[in-house]
Amino acid sequence: MTRIPVNPELLTWARKRAGLDMLALAGRFPKLGEWEAGELQPTLRQLEDFARAVHVAVGYLFLPAPPQEPLPIPDFRTLADRDLSRPSPNLLDTIYLCQQRQDWFRDYARVHALPALDFAGSATLQDAPERVAEAMRQTLALSMAEGLQCPTWTDALRLFVGKAEDAGVLVMASGVVGSNSHRKLAVEEFRGFALADELAPLVFINGADSKAAQMFTLAHELAHLWLGESGISDPEAGRLAEPGIERWCNAVAAEFLMPLALLRQDYQGGVPIAEEIQRLARSFKVSTLVALRRLFDAGFIDEPTLWQNYREELARIRRLDRGGSGGGDFYRTLGARTGKRFARAVLSSTLEGQTLFQDAFRMLGVRKTSTFYEAARELGGTPWATS
Repeated sequence: MTRIPVNPELLTWARKRAGLDMLALAGRFPKLGEWEAGELQPTLRQLEDFARAVHVAVGYLFLPAPPQEPLPIPDFRTLADRDLSRPSPNLLDTIYLCQQRQDWFRDYARVHALPALDFAGSATLQDAPERVAEAMRQTLALSMAEGLQCPTWTDALRLFVGKAEDAGVLVMASGVVGSNSHRKLAVEEFRGFALADELAPLVFINGADSKAAQMFTLAHELAHLWLGESGISDPEAGRLAEPGIERWCNAVAAEFLMPLALLRQDYQGGVPIAEEIQRLARSFKVSTLVALRRLFDAGFIDEPTLWQNYREELARIRRLDRGGSGGGDFYRTLGARTGKRFARAVLSSTLEGQTLFQDAFRMLGVRKTSTFYEAARELGGTPWATS
């Protein structure tokens, strides 16, 4: 039995990178403790199995020392109560996958002579959030009346995503890495990110979050695209971000979803705050934290009242199951995970012979030819598909 000499530090690094302790892997790798202590070396087969278990390329384990893995895009997350210095493999692989998809679509856009999108990078931090929010509504052709008429958060989010994609944004939403249901994305680590580009702007939303929170994340990341700034975020309207890009994007998102002018018309004074933010959240299809923050922005409550109610509402939300509300089927479809705009482009390009099937399978996260053709029929990627 041939054993492979490996730096034990790399095994420890790979395990911790995946957020796993020794006990979690003990069943599959009973000798892991001896490997990490340098008392025993694994076989090649064991090393390959270990690499799959911790979601790392096996080649990394042959390096002389653990590599540095900085995030490939700017990090705007501001949660001070957690260690954000080491991104999880799930987050890194999600960003890498979306970058690959964006690169493919950029080339596709050039081949098909798609025009550059005027809104990309059209705003600056000096622009008033109200003006940018209105510009976003016009570009997306999304009126406040349409959103207010949606019966549920899921319906509002579906409308919002569709309008963004019609405007040229690749919108992808998933709670797992690719199509791997065993690799769940943690809302505690990130809520979304934006990859700015004038031909293939992309927004990724953590689908494990609540629908109301996803509404705010999408609006926030769109503001990033208007700035022309890529980045990963954990946007939350109630929390006051540091001055700069995140605070500005939060302000744009809040005004886009819940304009102060409409709030002032709709506000019902004399109603307990906890009840009023529930009503406003249902009406505007936002989270209660967004509604609470907007009451403060409009001058209806003072700062001590804001933070007292913020803490109480945050505690209430944390007691609830984030994914417990309806609408989950929407995010289990191919069109949601990869975005319909992207999926249709890949499907049609593959059927026209411009893209290899194996590349299409990898980017779409499908494994069977039958699944591919069914997706083409449902999403309109074939000449015989119906709308």
